[in-house]
Amino acid sequence: MIDKLDSTFRFYQDAANLRAHRQQLIASNIANADTPQYKARDINFNTALQGALTGSTAVTLATSTPRHIAPDTGISGGAPLLYRSDVQGSVDGNTVDMDVERSQFAENAIHYEANITFINNQIRMMMAAIQG
Repeated sequence: MIDKLDSTFRFYQDAANLRAHRQQLIASNIANADTPQYKARDINFNTALQGALTGSTAVTLATSTPRHIAPDTGISGGAPLLYRSDVQGSVDGNTVDMDVERSQFAENAIHYEANITFINNQIRMMMAAIQG
């Protein structure tokens, strides 16, 4: 019983962490909308969530000494950061399309809020079961 609850919360925790990470990436794209040669970045959420749930990583970096800084692959589940393709070319080489970024930001925020709502509902159900 506890394992089932733990796996449910782990799923929602991983999904919320990935949504928060993706929100940071999209916010970074928006912040760099006027930066010449900036390439918009994103992750494939489904691939990242599958990687986070299975614990697999896509790429591991080789280190020659234990004092090297370990790469942070936990947040994105080992999914690589991807570049967004150009919708419309830009003279300065920037690939940020504000319409795309705003819609992705809003969509991701809605999914994040839904995820938090699911977590809150799970906690309420557990509290109701405990209290009788």
